[in-house]
Amino acid sequence: MIKTILVPQDGSIYGKSALDYSVWLSSRFGAGLVGMNVVDVVSLEGPFLHDISGSLGFEPFLNFSTRMREALEARGKTILSSFEDVCRENGTACETHITFGVVANEIVDKAKVADLVVIGRRGVNARFEYGLLGSTTESVLRRSPKPVLIVPERFTEPKKPLLAYDGSPNASRAMHSAAEWAKTLGLSLTVLTVSSSEEEDPILNDARTYLKPYGIGASFIHRKGDAPIVIENYYKDNGHDLLFMGTSHHSRLVEMVLGSTTEHVMRTVMGPFFLER
Repeated sequence: MIKTILVPQDGSIYGKSALDYSVWLSSRFGAGLVGMNVVDVVSLEGPFLHDISGSLGFEPFLNFSTRMREALEARGKTILSSFEDVCRENGTACETHITFGVVANEIVDKAKVADLVVIGRRGVNARFEYGLLGSTTESVLRRSPKPVLIVPERFTEPKKPLLAYDGSPNASRAMHSAAEWAKTLGLSLTVLTVSSSEEEDPILNDARTYLKPYGIGASFIHRKGDAPIVIENYYKDNGHDLLFMGTSHHSRLVEMVLGSTTEHVMRTVMGPFFLER
């Protein structure tokens, strides 16, 4: 069960969406929220400031860096104060932390003492980033020791979850989470398997057996085809609004490789995406 939700906050619209989803989950699971803001040392010590130090001299650079650190810390405190206000208005238990470091590293480290990380698909620098995922979000996905829920730009209460299941250990853990969510939220769950054969994948029977004690409404679907494309199209064509999935990698280089299926789906499914790894 979810008792502690880590919610990184950067002042962006995606950060607000992450808070909205987390407050909603808190009301259903009775979980407490941990809001965190990271003062990014990269912005304090990056090439831009080093260029300034070269043109202005070392002492001015030190002074400028200190003032920027103070400004970023003050901004972080303001962001977390707003976080606390939202939690207070909704009767949600919370605590906040401001840290200094590389943003993704700090989030991953704090995730060790949470049950779930809820993070926006993009961040405050979205307009400067390439691709459909922000660099921080992608790094957290690859390295988080706990499940991650990626959320879109705006909150919409999920009503029709889909579990992409391939029988792997990670997918089995995602199935456990999907079952807990469906039972707690009073939702039906669709389980989708994909293989190269027209015949129903035997692992669907494993899913039926596992989910039966939960007493939730569940449907079990098998499709033939290329897994990434089938999952993407089935999700979109059938009006699903929440996807559960385990990482599909088969590599020991976990921090570098999520797997082709996972990589494709998390870039093409724009709704909330729960990833177990």
